[in-house]
Amino acid sequence: MKTTPSPSYSITLRLEIVNQVGMFGKIATAIGKTGGDIGAVDIVRVGKGMIVRDITINARDEAHEKNIVNAVKKIKGVRVIHVSDRTFLLHHGGKIEIHNKVPVKNRNDLSRVYTPGVARVCMAIHHDKEKAYRFTIKRNSVAIITDGSAVLGLGDIGPEAALPVMEGKAMIFKEFANIDAFPICLSTEDTEEIIKTIKYISPAFGGINLEDVSSPRCFEIEERLKKELDIPVFHDDQHGTAVVILAALINAVKIVGKQLKRLKIVISGAGAAGTACCKILKEVGITNIIICDRKGAIYKSRKRHMNPVKIWLSENTNPAMIKGSISDSMEGADVFIGVSAPNLITVDDIKRMTTDPIVFALANPEPEIAPEDTSPHVRILATGRSDYPNQINNMLCFPGLFRGLLDSRARTVNEEIKLAAAKAIASMVDEKELSEDYIVPSIFDRKVVTTVASSVSDAAYRTGVARKER
Repeated sequence: MKTTPSPSYSITLRLEIVNQVGMFGKIATAIGKTGGDIGAVDIVRVGKGMIVRDITINARDEAHEKNIVNAVKKIKGVRVIHVSDRTFLLHHGGKIEIHNKVPVKNRNDLSRVYTPGVARVCMAIHHDKEKAYRFTIKRNSVAIITDGSAVLGLGDIGPEAALPVMEGKAMIFKEFANIDAFPICLSTEDTEEIIKTIKYISPAFGGINLEDVSSPRCFEIEERLKKELDIPVFHDDQHGTAVVILAALINAVKIVGKQLKRLKIVISGAGAAGTACCKILKEVGITNIIICDRKGAIYKSRKRHMNPVKIWLSENTNPAMIKGSISDSMEGADVFIGVSAPNLITVDDIKRMTTDPIVFALANPEPEIAPEDTSPHVRILATGRSDYPNQINNMLCFPGLFRGLLDSRARTVNEEIKLAAAKAIASMVDEKELSEDYIVPSIFDRKVVTTVASSVSDAAYRTGVARKER
């Protein structure tokens, strides 16, 4: 499956070029023939008969990057001095750091921020723990916690390898919601150890964001923590994905003129995201949902390749008891939602769907079907990628959701809060502007965070889980 070049695979070639007319044209032609997308072109220096240029190029993947470099190396009169991977350069030394909010310039400053003055603040909190929200970072802090067992589309890569993702999420929290988020990667996949550890560190945080924990352990970890902690616990891979999918679907059905409750929806993926998506869709009254895993449709009384989560799904979905492959399930479907793996469905599967099909192919980095193959056969297409229209990304949810939770000091995240977040995201696209290529707002629309935060905070007060006086 070929996808379009992306900034996530971006290289800069530093080239020494014979300074003759037409040389840059040869380079551009070679890059173009290999499918590379040229961005910036800069002159580094000019010498006698030579010129050194930096050329930035977007590629499809690492193999494509190598093909581009090899094509340029073959040009007579061109020497490749250096190849820089711009994504790796961006991560050099980590992507986040801590800054002090107040200066420490002299002994007077030191005596107040640290000893002896800090003791008075400690004792005030000792007598009233709620004062931690007033006098510490707790009021604005979130722990992003993972064990590295289910990272992006990468799988079980371990806590160290998961750290760049957690750092990126912390950046988004700060940039878009002004929340101080801390990446915490645990070197255990034992459910009890993870629960204990999070409970032990919870006093320093106003909320817990679980991330990239494999299914089905993630369900027990979240449910246990929700019962045992008095701060909100949110597994973003489950609920963040589900919230944004529902928001996109609310707007998509307006375009195709269908009703939510009457949709037939096929979901590929019975893990965290697929299960949470199923549950939130049921909350808005959709009943004709078929969940497919690697073995095909999940149905009541299916015996093989089941677990407690899939048993629940088998008893609460697939009312027509459809059996067989995902292709069999696609017959007459209004919506396909993929939260699984690349290359799972085909154009023939899309053609089995009903009129004006809606396809959300969200596997990252490669979707369940190539967007280029899908586009001619669907009414609305969404992916999880930033280089195609309708990017369904958790970032539309979690910064604003946690901003609202922290602002209201919510004890937990309930269904009403999640539904409020979904409706708020959907509302950010004016009905006059709705189109096949615009069903969710831009992740760079700063009003999304404030709108979601306000709706979440209102829902927390309305449902009695907010602790802060309004």
